[in-house]
Amino acid sequence: MIRTAPGLLLLPLLLALTLAPLPLMAQQQPAEAARAAAQELEAATLQLEAAESARDRVKALTQTVRAYEAGLGAMREGLRRVARRETLLLSQLNAREDEVSELLGILQTIETSAPPVLMLHPSGPLGAARSAMMVAEVTPGLYARAEVLRMDLEEVQTLRMLQQSASGTLQDGLSGVQEARTALSKAISDRTNLPRRFTADPIRTALLIASTETLSGFASGLAEIAGGAIAPTTADVTALRGDIDLPVKGLMLRRFGQRDAAGIARPGVLIAARPRALVISPTAATIRYRGPLLDLGNVVILEPQPDTLFILSGLAEVYGNAGEVIPGGTPVGLMGGNSPQAGAILSLSGEGGGTDRTETLYIEVRMDNSPVDPETWFDTGKGG
Repeated sequence: MIRTAPGLLLLPLLLALTLAPLPLMAQQQPAEAARAAAQELEAATLQLEAAESARDRVKALTQTVRAYEAGLGAMREGLRRVARRETLLLSQLNAREDEVSELLGILQTIETSAPPVLMLHPSGPLGAARSAMMVAEVTPGLYARAEVLRMDLEEVQTLRMLQQSASGTLQDGLSGVQEARTALSKAISDRTNLPRRFTADPIRTALLIASTETLSGFASGLAEIAGGAIAPTTADVTALRGDIDLPVKGLMLRRFGQRDAAGIARPGVLIAARPRALVISPTAATIRYRGPLLDLGNVVILEPQPDTLFILSGLAEVYGNAGEVIPGGTPVGLMGGNSPQAGAILSLSGEGGGTDRTETLYIEVRMDNSPVDPETWFDTGKGG
């Protein structure tokens, strides 16, 4: 009896594998995102070194802290994407385990079978010729699928190496941002060149706080905390309405007038932010008050123009002094919470976005001492 080459007996399977739709080429975007985030953190480290000798250290250190925050945020997102991509690839490879085994077996058979054996066919020379033509058409497709498999396996290896190397990069970034925050706090406390519209009287301020029970009552009595006259201002930021960046990078948690879990509706918005995130003045403004107030925690009240107040509450630390006129982008405080360690970030790398925004900043806008929707002033769609 004439023996039939093993490869020819598997021609139906060869055709099925070859004609089946090929998976999309493995995307390198998650790996590229993680690498780009690492470069952002390295650039922030260089900024920190340069900020030490900058003429305006507050401005330079503010940019450095925000660069670190952006780099760490990008690293978190990059690691999430890397983890999701790795999980998807492993799932696909596991689902195709039998197919892959068959494919590798067929390729091995084609590569190791001697040409005379492959030419034998039960139907004689004509059948052998037809089979040879089919093998010639099928083999390139098989090798193409094997190449896709090789690339998938290489990508899994690359993604795992990225996750392993991320630990050191994250640790350096977390240390760097903490160093930058400390330097920024000192630079702000050492700053003496800001113009002042008034000097707050601590006794009058304490009396006003003790005598008011609402934010509205406190806001209406702000003029009483000055030790003397408050210099007039012609500042006008009306043209910026609707386009002003939020004071902190975060996500909208609750909108104007929306009730919370306790059924309480507040005339402001609530932003979810990351621990120790930097809070800045969204425009040039006068600091009308900063410190603890009622049940709102630490509060910063900014006056960007006459009869308009931006009220920010929920900060752990506050910067500046009442009466100072500060440029837009000037730090006014830090959110609370504890900065996560590198291990915690790595362990969360496969989870959905937003789970690390554990702190909340409440923003209220008052015009003529009446609350208005902050979304008419701030661009809340950018997030961060």
